[in-house]
Amino acid sequence: MSPEDLTQVLRLLPEQEPVPELLVGHETSDDAGVYKLTDSIALIQTIDYFTPIVDDPYMFGQIAAANALSDVYAMGGEPKTVLNIVGYPVKKLGPDILAEILRGAGDKVKEAGAVTVGGHSIDDQEPKFGLSVTGLAHPDEIWKNVGAKPGDVLVLTKPIGVGIMTTGIKRSAVTDEQEQVVTRTMAMLNKSAAEALKKFTPNAVTDVTGFGLLGHGSEIARGSNASFEVTLSKVPVLAGTLELAAQGVVPGGSKSNHSWLEDDVEYKEISFEEQLILCDAITSGGLLVSLPEADAKQYVQTLKESGLQYASIIGKVTEKKEKLIYVKR
Repeated sequence: MSPEDLTQVLRLLPEQEPVPELLVGHETSDDAGVYKLTDSIALIQTIDYFTPIVDDPYMFGQIAAANALSDVYAMGGEPKTVLNIVGYPVKKLGPDILAEILRGAGDKVKEAGAVTVGGHSIDDQEPKFGLSVTGLAHPDEIWKNVGAKPGDVLVLTKPIGVGIMTTGIKRSAVTDEQEQVVTRTMAMLNKSAAEALKKFTPNAVTDVTGFGLLGHGSEIARGSNASFEVTLSKVPVLAGTLELAAQGVVPGGSKSNHSWLEDDVEYKEISFEEQLILCDAITSGGLLVSLPEADAKQYVQTLKESGLQYASIIGKVTEKKEKLIYVKR
């Protein structure tokens, strides 16, 4: 669902009575809900599911799990329990494929240090899979996607181009190596990036998923009453993405994101294909973090030393201007 469609739906819902314990609800564009249980424990809850984006059922399970778990990491939490959500035509495809999807997800959940406690399934003509994840954090240590301050810089921990690459997989337009790289990228947990970030004091955090880099960036900028300046040459992009975009291999969600952001973003000498890449609808993307420059340099160095070679400072936060985001080459 596009951001515009989602906004229209939410406007139709009745206002919820204020609940003091609800630290983060649906009123904002944050990654998960947060409910305060005690003075030292907050409950983080999120849910996500989608149709297969790769042919390998085990890897699909891994990616779906990493994607859902990411929302807890983006809030500064630690995943604890997981429920599987399944829509599957078992009579058509048989049980073996679903078993592999669940095995892949289970292994990724175990890697995260969480535990699968159950789930729910329905008979569906098109396979769908995802997770509901519950995590914990200290109420005073929740990260939100608002609070970016002028003078901060922006760090991205994973490359973009995932949506275009997975569309290329569906159209048999990518090499085996490209498919392996994008699959590994999506299946990679944001656990290490989140754990390293706890040594610093981020002002705003989100993970980059369906609304693309600029879409999620615009949410932070708007909520923070600030503007972003993004340098395209600093943004990590999966190899081969630009070539695919030039061939028209671009998912509909990325085009919708670009259209949605038309009034909020100013591009300076950026090609249309590059604009689409910056708006690319991503599955299981990295963290987008706003934090002081000195901290950001140390954070990126820490990530690179841990093997996250794509981590990069991609821009800066400024006082609020006419546009939310300005992109330069």
